[in-house]
Amino acid sequence: MVILIATPSILVPGVSQESGQIVTIVALFAAALTIFEYASTYPGLVEFRDAPPFNRIRFAALFVTVFSLSVIVRGQTDHSTATQFMTSVGMLIGQAIDFPYSPVRFVVSMLPDTASFNDMALLRAAAGMSYLISLLSMAVFLMALRFTEWPSKSTGAFNVWVNLPTFDPTTGGDVVRRLVRDARFNIALGFLLPFATPIIITAAVSLFGSVSVENHQTMIWTVAAWAFLPASLFMRGIAMLRVALMINSERKRNKRRAGDGGLAHA
Repeated sequence: MVILIATPSILVPGVSQESGQIVTIVALFAAALTIFEYASTYPGLVEFRDAPPFNRIRFAALFVTVFSLSVIVRGQTDHSTATQFMTSVGMLIGQAIDFPYSPVRFVVSMLPDTASFNDMALLRAAAGMSYLISLLSMAVFLMALRFTEWPSKSTGAFNVWVNLPTFDPTTGGDVVRRLVRDARFNIALGFLLPFATPIIITAAVSLFGSVSVENHQTMIWTVAAWAFLPASLFMRGIAMLRVALMINSERKRNKRRAGDGGLAHA
């Protein structure tokens, strides 16, 4: 967590001393929170804590996104082979998926009409790279589900109380039905969020001023969150569907065993 949060400050030049101190405090706080969460035996804030590789894939996706965007921004002043390669890949992907009504087009449209071509190209490359990484992370998660039969085979006994701390299985009707409903809501929200976020930011321009990419760290975290949060919601919804399927399958097995036991007793 410390490396993740500190990556933009390390790679992007021109970070002030005050910003570095704030980043250090936030990084240490995030690291301490993560240690306390995983060291505790009781539910906390982190979902699917004991059901790898769900959180590992999400963390890897966020880290790769932040690292890639930091390298792209660094390429504005440091024209090394690595930065030029990453920038070229980002621009190629951004141009490929920058078509009307695409999420990347919505992000680029946040910039004011007075924005320079370099600012538009930088934001397009960052959005394209982050969106590609989010799609790849979902593909990796789906493959992990397919080959490991997550969560039943890969984690052993699945504890709903620990892995879904915000979900109370004792209230609100049937557990499976509620899990399926929440899963569909997360998937729908994950689909709409890449389109809704730029619209919300554009609507808030009149209150907070025009959008700019001059603050590179803010741009990195904003674009990373724009791509990571929808992918995370998609994976959460899919994971909840798998948990619902596992509970339903266990119920059917228990009914068959009860039926077989009743016949044997008769």
